[in-house]
This record gives sequence, C-alpha cells and structure tokens, in this order.
Amino acid sequence: MQAERQGHRDLLRHIDHVLDPDILTIGCARRFATYKRGDLIVSQVDRLTRMINDPKRPIQIIFAGKAHPDDNEGKALLQRIARLSYEKNLRSGIVFVENYDYNVARHLVQGVDVWLNTPRRPLEACGTSGQKVVLNGGLNLSVLDGWWNEAYDGKNGFAIGHGGMHNDPGVQNMRDAEYMYRVLETEVIPLYYQRDTGGIPTGWIKRMKHAMKTLGWRFNADRMVKDYAVRFYMPASGATSAEWAG
Repeated sequence: MQAERQGHRDLLRHIDHVLDPDILTIGCARRFATYKRGDLIVSQVDRLTRMINDPKRPIQIIFAGKAHPDDNEGKALLQRIARLSYEKNLRSGIVFVENYDYNVARHLVQGVDVWLNTPRRPLEACGTSGQKVVLNGGLNLSVLDGWWNEAYDGKNGFAIGHGGMHNDPGVQNMRDAEYMYRVLETEVIPLYYQRDTGGIPTGWIKRMKHAMKTLGWRFNADRMVKDYAVRFYMPASGATSAEWAG
C-alpha cells in the first residue's frame, strides 16, 4: 500500500511538470474518426521522439478527443496514442487529456501555440476548431482541406502538402506524414525558437498577427449567421412555396 501511494505521488509530481510553457505546444483534439488521422503525428515514432527530446528546440503535444462507441477503429487509434503517452522516451512530450468536452476544448484552443489538423483530403467538412484557435492567437498547421484550403495564404499559418490526393490511402498517409514532419522541422520549430536579443519570437508574433488580421473577420459565427439570413431565411420568409425559396 505504501509503495502504491508513493507511485501515485510520483505520478502527480510528473503531471505537475509535464508541460513547459516555454516549449512549442501543439494541440490535437477532435473526434477520433479514422479519416481525421489523429495519429498521423505519431506515425514515425523515432522522428517524433527526436523532436520531443531535442535539447535546444523541443516540442510537446496535447491530445484530447473521443471516438464513437461503435467505432472500434477510432477507439483503437485513440488507445494507441494514450499508450504512447506513457512510454519513457515520449512521456515528457505527449499528454493525453481524458474526458474531452467543451471546457477542455476551450482551454486547449486558448493555450496551444499550434493547432494540428490532419484529415484525409477531401473528407474534411470544415474544421471549425482551427477557426477558434485563430482568435486566441494560435497558428494552424493543417492539410489543405476544409476551411484551410480557402483560408491559407502562405503567411497566416502552415500547410501540410500542396492539396494533392492519391487513390491509395496508404500512399496518401505516407506522403502527408512526410510533408507534416518536414514543415515542423524546417518551418514551424525554427520560427518559434528564433528569438531577438530580448528573447521575443518576432517572426512568430508577426505570423500570429497576420493570421488574426486575415482570418478573424472572415471565419466566424457572425458571417455564418448573416449568410443563413441573407441566402435562406429572408428569401424563405417572402416565399409562397418551399420550391420558390430553394
């Protein structure tokens, strides 16, 4: 019993220090359907381990989400990520937050530096979580699908790939994983850790401001409500039939 209590205390001490506010923090939280590929970031474990344990420019990843009770493949994907978070070489940089809900999501979009979205193109309907991140000063790292295909301008976040697709999902997964790791290694991580003499990541902040300036006014609930009102509700209110309103 004493050893068990000591084990709990050791775990709590680890939890208290597992996240470092000075380390590049990537958020990956969503419904764990297989097409969303929430495990793409862990598809090359050795490469990911090197990034997490880099002595000068480490990263840390926060996962959260749920799978449908009847989606066994989605549940297996989620379980794999949860198990990886306990591995010795990864536990300092991978955190899985249980009981995902609106409150957890709210804290994540407020607290991460980068929001990762890796659906299999062209299956993403929109990607509204990335829109919430923008208004909280975060940057998106996403496949060019859903809203990001329309929103990305080369300077307001980061893109995974060039919008291409392959008939073989395995080939597409492999290509997108390579694009993702390459962007992390050559763009995201260097920009975040590039500091001026005062320790300020000026290039990163410039990109944050550009993202808020170019995306905040375009992708929000105000525009959605206006579009519904102008395109559907107002025409329907003056219509004499459903056929005319359509």
